Amino acid sequence: MDIHRCRFVQYPASAINSLAFTHSSLPALSIRRKEAQKNLQVRLAIGRANGDIEIWNPLQGAWHQELVIPGGEDRSVDGLVWVTDPDEEMADGKIIHGKSRLFSIGYTTAITEWDLEKARAKKHASGQHGDIWCLAVQPLQNRSAANANRKLVAGTVDGNLVLYSIEDNDLKFEKTLIRTPSKKVKFVSIAFQSRFVVVVGCSNGTICAYDIRNGTLLRQMSLGTDINGGSKNIIVWSVKCLPNGDIVSGDSTGQVCFWDGKTYTQAQRYQSHSQDVLCLAVSADGSKIVSGGMDRRTAFYELAGQTGRWTKLFHRRYHGHDVKAMASFEGKGMSVVVSGGSDSNPVVLPLRSAGKENHRTLSHLPQTLTLQSAPKARYIISWWENEVRLWHLLSPAQQIIDDPTAPLSLKKNRKFLAKIFVKGDSHISSAAISEDGTLLVAATASDIKVFQLGMTPGQESTQLLIKKVDLETSGYGATKVQISPDNQWITWVEEGSRVVTARVNTQDPEAYAMGRPSTLHRLRRQIPKNIALGGLGSYDRNITHLAYSQDSKMLAATDLAGYLDTWILRGPGEQTNGTAHADDDDEGSSDDESSDEDLEDASAIDGNRWVRNPKAALLPKMSSAPVVLSFSKTKLYEGDDYSLLVVTALKQLFVFNPLQGNLSEWSRRNNYPKFPEQFRNTRDLIKDVVWQGSRVWLYGAASLFMLDLSKEYELEPEKAKVKGTKRKRNGAHDSGAGGKMEKHASLAPQRLRTVTNGAEGPKWEDVDMVDADDSKSAGASSGVDDDDDEDVDGGELQRLRDSADGALIAAAAHGEVAEKVEKQAKWWHTYQFRPILGIVPLVGKETTTASGGLPPLEVALVERPLFLKDLPDRWLGENEHER
Repeated sequence: MDIHRCRFVQYPASAINSLAFTHSSLPALSIRRKEAQKNLQVRLAIGRANGDIEIWNPLQGAWHQELVIPGGEDRSVDGLVWVTDPDEEMADGKIIHGKSRLFSIGYTTAITEWDLEKARAKKHASGQHGDIWCLAVQPLQNRSAANANRKLVAGTVDGNLVLYSIEDNDLKFEKTLIRTPSKKVKFVSIAFQSRFVVVVGCSNGTICAYDIRNGTLLRQMSLGTDINGGSKNIIVWSVKCLPNGDIVSGDSTGQVCFWDGKTYTQAQRYQSHSQDVLCLAVSADGSKIVSGGMDRRTAFYELAGQTGRWTKLFHRRYHGHDVKAMASFEGKGMSVVVSGGSDSNPVVLPLRSAGKENHRTLSHLPQTLTLQSAPKARYIISWWENEVRLWHLLSPAQQIIDDPTAPLSLKKNRKFLAKIFVKGDSHISSAAISEDGTLLVAATASDIKVFQLGMTPGQESTQLLIKKVDLETSGYGATKVQISPDNQWITWVEEGSRVVTARVNTQDPEAYAMGRPSTLHRLRRQIPKNIALGGLGSYDRNITHLAYSQDSKMLAATDLAGYLDTWILRGPGEQTNGTAHADDDDEGSSDDESSDEDLEDASAIDGNRWVRNPKAALLPKMSSAPVVLSFSKTKLYEGDDYSLLVVTALKQLFVFNPLQGNLSEWSRRNNYPKFPEQFRNTRDLIKDVVWQGSRVWLYGAASLFMLDLSKEYELEPEKAKVKGTKRKRNGAHDSGAGGKMEKHASLAPQRLRTVTNGAEGPKWEDVDMVDADDSKSAGASSGVDDDDDEDVDGGELQRLRDSADGALIAAAAHGEVAEKVEKQAKWWHTYQFRPILGIVPLVGKETTTASGGLPPLEVALVERPLFLKDLPDRWLGENEHER
């Protein structure tokens, strides 16, 4: 595989301003309730400075980014609150989990409720007050539905405490509870001490407790003035309330203060930070507290026995910039704190096992690709916010390698063609470009834009011509768009779960035209009532991936629930199986999951019709959300039709025969336990794939794996599974962060010494590590992790390609070497490239080598390290400096 290692493609990451879990904890339940808890949808919402909202599924430590709701111009998400109703029990004893609703603020006068099912804003509400700086939801008195009516309480920049009603699935301003006499006082942070008592941190060095029933001030606690040479008043950036009613605060002096919840007096304080404490997190039982600040520190505190005194355990620097937000979750075997800040990376920290487990840094890059290529034209497009940028890679990678002046002309190999700005209030949610580079589509939450691309003929300096193509839309915009390989169809997803397609008229190469859009019907699924009515509703029916077959005659879609939907293109007078004048009813019409409405022709344009695959109902439901959906470019197995690859968030890999409605024989024989241990145990989630004949290259943000789908995989020898021979990395026994620490691990540098026989007799010498790189290279072929090894003489990728052509095997002097090379070709992996924004192909034709080996593959690999991002200035302490 020839790689163009690209870092010129931009993707500016955005700071994390807020974090919130749907549930802070899950209590211990009975056996019957534990069964119901399996269906509970726990999610993490992340709000960013550019207005994006990300929804993450903890997934027992896999941490899958399921959805990104794009922001808009001059938008920012500075506060997030989940409102979860209490559970209900049905007549048959089944549990309906309470509905979860998501609200946000952005330093404006409005509160926004978000519709996760349609991936867009649902309601806005505002009142006659200043910008909202903090938001909290009134807690339930108990877990029964009798007291489910709750309010949202917000603090404003002009010192007002305002009340918003969320009853009857509505959102509206109700009244102003408190108006402070001084407009200079700002309400910065807020938390509920009980159902009717709210605690507010202010900008004048005070913490106030109010009764929201009548708006009376119960008590005012003062922090005094900043004696460390700072501002006159202390700003209370964060307040939290413990289950026993005690209060914890973090302020601009770097102190974490503990307050008695009954007498409202200060009990303890720690100078834990050298700068402002910006966020706090509390465990479910109130025995642990975590603080984060502007000095990049994250500090842990623990309640010491029955004394009621707090002790500081330790502090670390997990972030490279300000720590601005935190949220904790305990339940389902997990106990974690997620923190975020200006460096854009969410960091998962162990809570209950703090100091015993490693932390885990999640990628700042999106799980879904914001990158595509036009292989036949060698174009690359990338998009963020309202921009689409188009690049052209001129020369093949092998030509650059063979050119002795390549280092001098490497930058000249890329050409920036155009920047397309999509007008509108919302940012781009998805974009696509055709394989020949003549058609480009960009979608937002409210509109879909189609452009025709072409080059100016007859000129020395060619320029890109961009023409807008009119498309009739319903005004909903799209969350996903896809163009068929033959340029004849554009398909998109409206309102999260509705698949719509339109025909592209390319008869006039000078001016493309769009046909009338038509909806493709999905299979109706038998979802239990208690699941459909509770939690996040039908959020998991959101479509995450669309894929066309290479001949553009089959379309596949998958959703978060793990269901697969497939459609077939039927020509004029043609039946699904290719025969004419047959019965129009699809097979499987009597299936319980289908209806007569689903079997109607979804689209009839110019005699072509998209109909549901007659075997669609036979395709099984995945156990977790698919992260990859892709058709193979060539026929993988004899006797099979299309080969549809699905990879789930739990690293399960399946190859389906969609026209037959079953798993391929290869996939039946090669199940998950037979795949290489490095692939199964990596914590990196797969983002997408690139095909090379029967080989599939799977990559995540920090890993690249190759699996040959034509080879057979076997279970590893029992000796490789002896307990204690290797640290487990699959997170099976950790709390959802980075796994347990090694025993007797030391952070201090270690020196190895050995005894050698010299001229003067035996003596101790330091072990020279010059052979370390060689051992890494040797270990790569046997499946040993090689994190950041450098390729020499073409590297492992070159040697792997050579082995595919048979040249390396033929040149081997011994049969044993040939056997090792043949075994190596089954799979391969590296962690050399990171973080990966995306990998896209640049070769349009599937050709074979002279020896009948695999077709050549040329890709553009785009990396986006954080050091390329322009971060704001950060605070530096004494004897610190920027590197």
